Amino acid sequence: MEKITTIGLDIAKHVFQVHGINGAGATVSRRKLRRDDVVGFFKALPPCLIGIEACATGHHWARVLMALGHEVRLIALVDDDDHDLIPPLARSALLPLIGQLREAHEKVSELDRQIHAWHRSNELSRRLETIPGIGPITASAIAATVTDASLFKSGRQLAAWIGLVPRQNSSGGKDRLGRISKQGDPYLRRLLVVGAHAVLRFSGKAKVAPTRWAAELLVKKPYNVVAVALANKMARIVWALMTTGRRFEATAAL
Repeated sequence: MEKITTIGLDIAKHVFQVHGINGAGATVSRRKLRRDDVVGFFKALPPCLIGIEACATGHHWARVLMALGHEVRLIALVDDDDHDLIPPLARSALLPLIGQLREAHEKVSELDRQIHAWHRSNELSRRLETIPGIGPITASAIAATVTDASLFKSGRQLAAWIGLVPRQNSSGGKDRLGRISKQGDPYLRRLLVVGAHAVLRFSGKAKVAPTRWAAELLVKKPYNVVAVALANKMARIVWALMTTGRRFEATAAL
């Protein structure tokens, strides 16, 4: 890797974003880091300048990175009048953008509260939430979109309708499975795949049958392939719960 002289580090609860440049200002590194990987990544780098937004957790990470030999500068919030780090013209240009971002964040938060309230009032959505990897957002989206599960003859049909079944190519009497077609409902597919990724993170301590199955499959298949396969299985379980009126049971042989 070309030498990094300066890094902008965007910190978050779980996934950090790294943007590194060289001495000429050219981007040489752009990647995401999970929280547990941050120290190892910066420990392997030669000392460089790191910029972090000034906040409660920003001070913690500043101390951690400085202990590794890096120079860290905490960058104040744009609308903080107690500093002169940002030129007045730049501040006046950025403040309207900050206002728009805050307004959008407030609207998203309000919609999120409404979705959670609807989820708590809907019996089907609450049952779907019992499936590992499916939370209130995914459960409510499925319940609102798939209004009549009996239209699908099987769980496989529902998985195919969502777009979680690979293309089939038949030749010489043999069926060959290709890539996921990505036809169907992209929003539900994305939610289920994201949920499958969350399940796989803790698959080593799996106690339910689908998760144990995915953990065993990880030994033989790439991570993303297993995630899609698990999302496919989750869609089939969704159909089973919707058509039987049952809740997910960890001890059931699925």
